[in-house]
Amino acid sequence: MAELQHIAIIPDGNRRWARARNMPTLEGHRRGFSALEKMANHIRKRGIHTLTVWAFSTENWNREKDEITYLMKLYETWLNSNLRTAVRDKVRIIHLGRKDRIPESLRKKLIEAEEKTKSYTQFNLGFAVDYGGRDEIARAFENMKNETAEVTDKDQLAAYLDTRDFTHPFPDLVIRTSGEHRTSGFMTWQTAYSEWIFHDKYLPDFTIPDLDLCIQDYQNRQRRFGK
Repeated sequence: MAELQHIAIIPDGNRRWARARNMPTLEGHRRGFSALEKMANHIRKRGIHTLTVWAFSTENWNREKDEITYLMKLYETWLNSNLRTAVRDKVRIIHLGRKDRIPESLRKKLIEAEEKTKSYTQFNLGFAVDYGGRDEIARAFENMKNETAEVTDKDQLAAYLDTRDFTHPFPDLVIRTSGEHRTSGFMTWQTAYSEWIFHDKYLPDFTIPDLDLCIQDYQNRQRRFGK
């Protein structure tokens, strides 16, 4: 049975789910985020150490301004309501992505969450906002250049990536909802040997039993890592 320490989720399909039901796009995001909260709790109950969620990509800035504003407020509200839970359950919250372009109130809340949970080791929660895999690698090289660091092996590069503080930085399993079959540059460096599941359901319809079936699928696989 394949060991499972880190699940990453590309939560896709909120807008299409809403349109199919003649609902506002923003309601799709709300329902999708509710589904993610249930998944996060279930993953911790199963004893899986790390969950990473891609909430907002570097390309999502091209969406309508009202939608972006709503999403940023949704993320801030989630952090406000769940920070106490993270402290209770010893969950370390780690932001993946850029902080310079997100609203100041959300940036402050992310920094607060990271600071208050930085000593926890029981669980990790990666929250990817304004994140892109190419952008992450580009920022890593820029930071190395600024520090005049010379990269001679992969471990040195890993020390400059957004996952440098993760206990388990490499996702074992990546799940993408909505039926799209592409990685979209998610965790480009870290997912080189991850197992992927592309699920047909839109995120708001994705249930805990669906998640358990994905985990079972993963555990029935044999990982060879190129051997």
